Amino acid sequence: MSVAVEIPPTVREELSPLEQQRVLARVRLLLQEQDAVLVAHYYTEPGLQALAEDTGGCVSDSLEMARFGSRNPARTLVVCGVRFMGETAKLLNPEKRVLMPAIDAECSLDLGCPPQPFADFCAAHPDRTVVVYANTSAAIKARADWMVTSGSAEAVVAHLAGQGKSLLWAPDKYLGDYVRRCTGADMELWDGSCVVHESFNSLELERMRQRYPEALVLVHPESSPQVIAQADYVGSTSGLIQAARELHSDTFIVATEPGIFYKMRQAAPGKRLLSAPVAGRGATCRSCAFCPWMAMNHLSRVAHVLESGENEIRLPADIIERASRPIHRLLAFTAAHPA
Repeated sequence: MSVAVEIPPTVREELSPLEQQRVLARVRLLLQEQDAVLVAHYYTEPGLQALAEDTGGCVSDSLEMARFGSRNPARTLVVCGVRFMGETAKLLNPEKRVLMPAIDAECSLDLGCPPQPFADFCAAHPDRTVVVYANTSAAIKARADWMVTSGSAEAVVAHLAGQGKSLLWAPDKYLGDYVRRCTGADMELWDGSCVVHESFNSLELERMRQRYPEALVLVHPESSPQVIAQADYVGSTSGLIQAARELHSDTFIVATEPGIFYKMRQAAPGKRLLSAPVAGRGATCRSCAFCPWMAMNHLSRVAHVLESGENEIRLPADIIERASRPIHRLLAFTAAHPA
């Protein structure tokens, strides 16, 4: 099943240097006063990532952002990312206050997998084990048997396939297809996609590889099979950063949201990082490799939610109970099967 998703325009905050310093100072004070910590995703703007690091927070992928909240004693988590990340943080930290600078920041994968159509999808395949990607709402996770991340999906699916289980997978069809091809598992796929990773263009990537023959290609598995086929390394956001650090090349073409370059440059200083090409000007690309929802996380919005207490993530107790189960199942699996 495919669900149409409306993509907002990408709007970036523009502050003068003086305004930025004033808001930064205000946020630092508010974090301290409210026993709060800033948790930012790799795809948010570099300034927010730097602020999170500077103030004892975290910059990571969505699951590690939530786990950091469990390890950190702060009573308030300010989650700079998209809504499902705030919900996941709340699921793993129900006793804490979780605020979001942009609670209206969504994800095309989440939006493209609404609860009722997904429930109907599950009802049509009652004998299949339900595996959902982290990029889903708490309501979807509450319907699942397992939750996986891009870094853990292949291992979990191989484990379940080894038990003879047939799977229902949602929502990313490209990641699902990649995992299915890697594992040979019997998987029924939901028809969803990420507008960022779907925009990378395989023909333009071929041309770019010809211009930079020394470059290695790093690809997130939410990309199309034609782009994945050209990869020297396929992996999660954390995996891509590690690959840039460890692989023996000075140049990389990177097929994921370019916000990752902030941490990638820290991990691989001096290496040349190039954004993989999208469809190009005049094409129908909807995001052009930038996530418009991640761009909603502005510094001034961080200050506003700390001052106002608005945009708090609240979830019903029954959703927290049911949706946390597949997450804890994943955490137990990864603890028992370290990569």
